[in-house]
Amino acid sequence: MPQHAIPPQRLGRRIVGMSAVLLPFRTEAFEPSAAAAAIDWYGFESHLQRTAGAGLIPALNMDTGFGPQLDREVRIAVLERTVETIGTGEFVGGVVVVDRPGAPFDLDAYCREADEVVERGGTPIFFPSYGLTAGEDGDILARFERLAERYDTFLAFELGTMFAPFGRIFSLDLFCRLLAIPQCIGAKHSSLDRIAEWERLRLRDELRPDFRLLTGNDLAIDMVRWGSDYLLGLSTFHPEAFAQRDRWWLEQDSRVFRLDDLLQYLGAFAFRSPVPAYKHSAAMFLKLAGHLESDATFPGSPTRPSSDRPILAAILEDLEQLLGS
Repeated sequence: MPQHAIPPQRLGRRIVGMSAVLLPFRTEAFEPSAAAAAIDWYGFESHLQRTAGAGLIPALNMDTGFGPQLDREVRIAVLERTVETIGTGEFVGGVVVVDRPGAPFDLDAYCREADEVVERGGTPIFFPSYGLTAGEDGDILARFERLAERYDTFLAFELGTMFAPFGRIFSLDLFCRLLAIPQCIGAKHSSLDRIAEWERLRLRDELRPDFRLLTGNDLAIDMVRWGSDYLLGLSTFHPEAFAQRDRWWLEQDSRVFRLDDLLQYLGAFAFRSPVPAYKHSAAMFLKLAGHLESDATFPGSPTRPSSDRPILAAILEDLEQLLGS
């Protein structure tokens, strides 16, 4: 078999979808320390209900929810609102530790954040930081092993440096060693590299088939065809469309390909450079759909031009037409 042979697609597979939930704001005219007062909590709770109601697992305090920019108290408030909104429903909570280059791994800080997620019934996903991703493979593995001593289940997160300077894509050897940690039940993979993800799928299938590989590739959402599940920011634009895509794949309905193509067109448009501005695209899209009153985002976040709105509106119209077919 060629070194980079394309694996077979898995038509009819049941896909597990996790969706990073956008945190909406009523206005951008506030100091970051006053974020809690500017959050559109009604819009957030409604969007959260739509996400869970569509059958996707909400993921809170991810990049889409401005988790790394929020104060700890606001991240906790997001978790509390989540439990109030979806009750005992399943959710994932981002565990964020902000540090600087050269900082040591701060186990206590990670545990303080993860405890807030676990105490509310969620599954923690450990964001990379300088301290977590520094050093050799053995150093990183030892840190995950220490986390495994504290938590029965958690998700790891491979993040390319194109997204954040403290990100790290693990070597295949380190990935295999993570598979041997039973408490690590899955990992989000955000390299934007199909081949790297296919290699992980092959190893997962050989070594630990129940391990959940979550594609974070918003530019290749069709990776689910080869066995990945997903944790995406793009799905926050239209959770119902992603849920329908997943059902049509399971049912082997040919409409899945048209829907996937349209969602990928939305992804290519929304996640163009500068990539972080996709959050403004999401807010625009949700406002156009009538789900939010404002398309404001966190202060200082990159924005999109107003000329994007008619394009997003056209994509929304096409999606609604296809979903109604």
